[in-house]
Amino acid sequence: MGAMVLIVPVVLLGILFLVLMYGVGIFNRLVALRNRVDNAFSQIEVQLKRRHDLIPNLIETVKGYMKHERETLEAVINARNQAVSGLQNASGNAGDHNAMAALAGAEKGLSGSLGRLFALAEAYPDLKANQNMAQLTEELTSTENKIGFARQGYNDSVTEYNTYRQSFPQLLIAGATGHTSDRDLLEFDSEAIAEAPKVSFS
Repeated sequence: MGAMVLIVPVVLLGILFLVLMYGVGIFNRLVALRNRVDNAFSQIEVQLKRRHDLIPNLIETVKGYMKHERETLEAVINARNQAVSGLQNASGNAGDHNAMAALAGAEKGLSGSLGRLFALAEAYPDLKANQNMAQLTEELTSTENKIGFARQGYNDSVTEYNTYRQSFPQLLIAGATGHTSDRDLLEFDSEAIAEAPKVSFS
């Protein structure tokens, strides 16, 4: 009888320990997935900064040829500044819904303004023949492609994190350990972004 009394608490402690270890495993997995999302966003951040840095050089190159397109040039500059601000707000804060939505909107606006600029540039043969313009276009094309790959990787990581966090029993552990909301997919107009690579300046 005495041995039986001793066995019951030991079994209960063993079960409690296993449940605790299972919870710790879920928590660690949540942390790992969240860190993967943050790392994936940092890859996007690098490429977006590169894109933003190329645009002032692009404006400097085209403004000598496109003197009558001041409104378009200013639209690109303003869109670029909004995108830079959006990225600064989202940097290190990829879990903030409003910051990510603002970033996506700003990048979509920048893509649209760049698309209009490249379309207008077709009417300027001397600009199309400019070596600096050709080089900048090539660099932008490469950067846009890298943004696309990085964004796909980020969205895949977000989907994996959200799916795991929403599943049972992970949802219980997530709610109790600060993983209380999904991460947002980063969506902006891929078709507008793709306009720059389609334009040939050779």
